[in-house]
Amino acid sequence: MAFPERLLGEDEHVVYDLRPHWWTLVPSILMTLLVLVVATLAYGAMPGGTFQTPARMVVQVVAVAVLAIWVGHRVARWATTHLVLTTDRLIFRTGLVAKYAREIPLERIDDVTYSQSLLGRVIGVGDLQVKSGGEHGEAVFEQVRNPKAVQLEIYHRMEESESQPFVPSTPPHPYTGARPVPSSPPGSQHGALDDLERLAALRDRGLISDEEFDRKKRDLLDRI
Repeated sequence: MAFPERLLGEDEHVVYDLRPHWWTLVPSILMTLLVLVVATLAYGAMPGGTFQTPARMVVQVVAVAVLAIWVGHRVARWATTHLVLTTDRLIFRTGLVAKYAREIPLERIDDVTYSQSLLGRVIGVGDLQVKSGGEHGEAVFEQVRNPKAVQLEIYHRMEESESQPFVPSTPPHPYTGARPVPSSPPGSQHGALDDLERLAALRDRGLISDEEFDRKKRDLLDRI
C-alpha cells in the first residue's frame, strides 16, 4: 500500500516511499519453512487407526495458527511500515490497527548519519539516524534500504528547501487591519549573510564543493 496522497500538503511530492528491507522478512521465511517441514513429517508419521484423521487435523490447525500469529503479524507490520521522504518532510508510519507516526520537517533536521554492518553493505541495508530540533531530538530508523542514498537525498532536499525564497501565503479572508511592516528584501545584506552562513554549513558537510561555494558566494556578494 503506497503512502496516501491525501496526507500530502500543497505542492508537496513524494521522493521516497520505502518499506523495510527484505532482510526483515528472512526470519518469517525460515519459520514458514520450518513449520511446513515439521507439519509434513508429523502428518506422514501418524499411525493408522481411528485417531489418524483427528490427529492430522490437529497438526494442520497448529501449523496454520503458528503461521498466522507469528509469521502473519510480522509480514503485516512490514507491509504497513513506511519511511517516506517528501519535498518538505521525513515521515515514518507503521501499524495496521494501532498506528504510530512521526514527522520531521526538513528545515528542522540538523544531521543525518547511517550505519551498516559488513553484511548490510553487501545486501544494501542499514540504520538511519536523524537529529533534529524539538522535543524528540533524535530518531533511528532501522532496516532502511540503501541508507546512503536516502541520506544524500535528504541533504539534497534540504539544500533545495533552503535555496527557495520565502513566499508569504495569502490570508483566507480579507484583512482589514493595519498593514504589516514589510520584511527585508531577499537581496538585502542581512539576507545575503544568512545565505552565506547556510552555504558554509553545506560546504562543511561535504554537500557542495569549494568551487560551488566560491561561485555562489560571489553571486551573493554581487547582489548586496
